[in-house]
Amino acid sequence: VQLQASGGGLVQAGGSLRLSCAASGRTVSSVTMGWFRQAPGKAREFVAATVWNGGNTYYSNSVKGRFTISRDNAKNTVYLQMNSLKPEDTAIYFCAASRTYYTSSYSFPSEYPYWGQGTQVTVSS
Repeated sequence: VQLQASGGGLVQAGGSLRLSCAASGRTVSSVTMGWFRQAPGKAREFVAATVWNGGNTYYSNSVKGRFTISRDNAKNTVYLQMNSLKPEDTAIYFCAASRTYYTSSYSFPSEYPYWGQGTQVTVSS
């Protein structure tokens, strides 16, 4: 499966962005999808995940209440709506696909064998 992330950009603190992750090559409607981010000099960290049908969603504490993950299985696409952005949200954002409809290890990068190329999000103060 190939994943293409888009929607990143430069935004002022307090602003919003919507990231998209379009999958091709195979359907991702039956697997858990996740968003991760990596800031310069830091490890890749979990942001959000959604199980196969979007019924359960999970967020890191740092984005809970500000970010929303959703999916449109008909379009084979996952989204990350980011509101109230902060300078510390600046990072490259990656989408990822697991191999299972649900995983309790959704916050671990090792659970996802498929990754997109990343999209840069920069939040200015």
